[in-house]
Amino acid sequence: MDAVLTNFANGDILAITWRPLLAGLAQTMLLSLLVIPLGAIAGLLIAALFVVSAGLARVLLMVWIDFFRAFPPLVLLIYLYFGAPLLGYEISAYAAIAVSFTLNTSSYFAEIFRAGIEGVPRGQWHAARATGMSWLQSFFVIVLPQGTRAVLPDLLSNIITITQLTALASVVSVPELLHTAQLAQATSYNVTPIIAAAVIYLALLWPLVRLMSHLDARRYSTKLSAAATQRRRRQETADE
Repeated sequence: MDAVLTNFANGDILAITWRPLLAGLAQTMLLSLLVIPLGAIAGLLIAALFVVSAGLARVLLMVWIDFFRAFPPLVLLIYLYFGAPLLGYEISAYAAIAVSFTLNTSSYFAEIFRAGIEGVPRGQWHAARATGMSWLQSFFVIVLPQGTRAVLPDLLSNIITITQLTALASVVSVPELLHTAQLAQATSYNVTPIIAAAVIYLALLWPLVRLMSHLDARRYSTKLSAAATQRRRRQETADE
């Protein structure tokens, strides 16, 4: 037991490394605050274009979405950061992370937003346009809030995944939480910093996981209630 505590939960090592770990956590939060809004905005734009497109344009958008969902973000990050200088372009680590992660995450956001938008009944569009709203007003005021509410658990799940994805920034030596923990582990010859980083990730993401589970359960309950209401109405109609 003493060996386990010494190697995996060493208080002396933690007392030395907690400040660098908190600095790494700040970098992780900074990367998340950079990448999540960029991915969400780009994904929403792609989803909106997909909704209004048809024919070849829709096919090209679908190919774009599928390609960046299938392409590993780590490989994309390496290509951008280490490949751009070979073409004569200098790119910072943060710029490479922003571009590669936005391309990847926006494809997931686009699919989520598209599912939510297309799930809104067409009558909502027609009713909004009938009141004199423009297409953009109808989209942002009427359709998008309803579509976002329907896919909110999926959006939260994607946000959690993106936050975990920031650990890939260690490949380009950005001192985020995992990278800092690995350096501390290498210098202290002790696993405690890695365990501490895992605990920090857990404390950071656990509330979002619980919120996502709550929203998912409520969405499932709403669907069951709606289905039960429809069955009751059909039964009442048949009885009449």
